[in-house]
Amino acid sequence: VQMKLKLVGLNGFENHMPSELSGGMQKRAAIARAMALDPQIIFLDEPSAGLDPITSAELDQLILNLARNLKITFVIVTHELPSIYAVADRVIMLDKRARKIVAEGKPAELRDQSDNEWVRQFFNREVSSNIA
Repeated sequence: VQMKLKLVGLNGFENHMPSELSGGMQKRAAIARAMALDPQIIFLDEPSAGLDPITSAELDQLILNLARNLKITFVIVTHELPSIYAVADRVIMLDKRARKIVAEGKPAELRDQSDNEWVRQFFNREVSSNIA
């Protein structure tokens, strides 16, 4: 446990209750818990939700460092463009209405070269032309 907490920068917090930790620290503790059994893949759902931009960037950097140093694959669900560009080497976009994958590739390629208008709008933060 101590080793996992140290990996996420929480050494010395072993005996603290979650309510005693900041939001960013709670997110890092959750990642430490996910690493408890040394998985090859960790799934994260909106890991930066509720965090300020600086703490979110720190969490992105932590995820990158863990992935590189421990050879862990992270599968992350997020709508946060800064996190996508910072962390993702590959993106899969789902259309919930069609219930299928509508795009996959590197973030910059999807932003610049996707033949799907919705995908380009997402990555470029463009408003649909049919909104009044």
